[in-house]
Amino acid sequence: MSTVNQKMRIYHRYLGFFLAGIMAIYSLSGIVLIFRDTNTFKVTIQNQKKLAVNLSTEELGKEIKIKELKSTSETEQVINFKQGTYNKITGDVSYTTNELPTVLKKLTNLHKADTKDPLYYLNIFFGCSLFFFVISSFWMFLPNTTIFKKGLYFTLAGIVLALVMLFI
Repeated sequence: MSTVNQKMRIYHRYLGFFLAGIMAIYSLSGIVLIFRDTNTFKVTIQNQKKLAVNLSTEELGKEIKIKELKSTSETEQVINFKQGTYNKITGDVSYTTNELPTVLKKLTNLHKADTKDPLYYLNIFFGCSLFFFVISSFWMFLPNTTIFKKGLYFTLAGIVLALVMLFI
């Protein structure tokens, strides 16, 4: 076995052990994110706030951070909406929201980190490490072996499946 093969196998092995915990967390948070448009895993929170008086429905939605808030009924004094009510005269608003519990919210932020969030360094490291796994896996077996050749077919099948899922 060549020195390059040995080094790749060693790096692949120990980086794999190091990243096992991170991969487990990413996989769980990825599964939670699949259900982000539903209330699965979410808990209902009752909110009470005092806002400015006489807000419009659009302004109310911005204040309580509910996108595209729509009123179900509106009078001179009260705006009723799916999640609660707003008193135009007193500025009192009572509404419910569905949010992930703190631990799951933190986990899902791993996937949503942007350049303003220090977690983005972890995301870059993790992405580069996964790319290294892709490349280094081709050094796990000698190119002329049956296992390597079958591995290439499985690699091609994975690429085709991903492309089909993306474009269909």
